[in-house]
Amino acid sequence: MGRALLLLYALIFVFSSSGCAPQEAEGSEMDYDQTKKMVVDILKTDDGKAALKQVLKDDEVKKEIVIDEKLIKETIQDTLSSEKGSKFWTEAFKDPKFAKTLATSLQDEHEEIIKKLMKDPEYQQMLMDVLKNPEMEKEVTKLLKSKEYRKHLQTVITETFESPTYKGKVQEMIDKAVKEAEAEEKKEE
Repeated sequence: MGRALLLLYALIFVFSSSGCAPQEAEGSEMDYDQTKKMVVDILKTDDGKAALKQVLKDDEVKKEIVIDEKLIKETIQDTLSSEKGSKFWTEAFKDPKFAKTLATSLQDEHEEIIKKLMKDPEYQQMLMDVLKNPEMEKEVTKLLKSKEYRKHLQTVITETFESPTYKGKVQEMIDKAVKEAEAEEKKEE
């Protein structure tokens, strides 16, 4: 649709500019192939490119160009499913900047999808099946026994014990236990 509209503007431009040109000696009109060749030649020149850029920058022209949603959807699907598209995305995801930008822009959507999946019984069952897999159990156990994980766990526990909120809760639990112990001692006497 966009190419056709672009070609239409180019043809209008050519015909309007060639309308004032002198007629050939024999008075015959140019045929389609000659006109097409002339238009293509004009579009390849710097002046032709500049004229097209100027036309496309015009707000009125932008309003006239209507992008067909179905066409865009089909184009994206074809691009993603083609071999060339697959190679492009594989290469694009190797670039850390691209991957980070894409991940950041889609983070909210991913979180929403994960939240919905966690409520889905079928997904929960699939997740449980994966976790019950003996090879998965071995890997998780290996991870939990690793030196790095233990260091991380130690750091988390230390930070938790140093937290004022946690210290307050522990103090409350100790006070409650002392009171209960004192109450039991009084009952026994």
